Amino acid sequence: MNRSIRLTLIILLLVVILIFGLVVGRQLYLAGDRAPAPAPELAELNTYVYDQGRPLPEFELLDENGDTVTREDLTGRWTFAFVGYTSCPDICPAAMANLRRTDNLLPDDLPQPGYLLVSADPGRDTPEQLKQYLDFFGNNFHGLTGDLETLRAIAKSLNAVFVHREVDGELLVDHSGHFALLNPDGEMIAVIQPPHKPEALAEAFERIYEWASANRARAN
Repeated sequence: MNRSIRLTLIILLLVVILIFGLVVGRQLYLAGDRAPAPAPELAELNTYVYDQGRPLPEFELLDENGDTVTREDLTGRWTFAFVGYTSCPDICPAAMANLRRTDNLLPDDLPQPGYLLVSADPGRDTPEQLKQYLDFFGNNFHGLTGDLETLRAIAKSLNAVFVHREVDGELLVDHSGHFALLNPDGEMIAVIQPPHKPEALAEAFERIYEWASANRARAN
């Protein structure tokens, strides 16, 4: 092989390597550009955001209208979920009032979330009782009641617990006090710990929504 042919082959090989490197580099760049951004740090708002949503278990319960509700019914919108009960003397009324005030603070360019009370006392929280209680707070407030163990499983998937105890013949219910935020896929994406301030709740929701929307746009 003479010198000119050998030089030509070397040049061709270098060109192939260069093109291959450019193609690989472009793919890596595009893959990096589409990689989801990490969850925002919202500790100052008492909020922990998961990088990926955590699914709820399959369930079949009743809402405040007596209609059957399944996990799929929680998809399609953002939802603030809270484990409590209508006979709660203090924590629940304050929590629900904070959610109502939060709803009034949300700007019009944000999607309208729903607010869901997961009953920790289904024996007394009939659909009729839930409806009477929730109607006071607004049309976007809904409830779940039904089988006790199913409700326990949902509470657990929301990082919440509740315990029944009897004091002087009266049933009392101890329960978690945080809010869980569900994304439109019906998955828990954030936990918001008390104390709850409506302004902080509204800010946390806005920042989580913007993060999730940016990741969705990046993936597309």
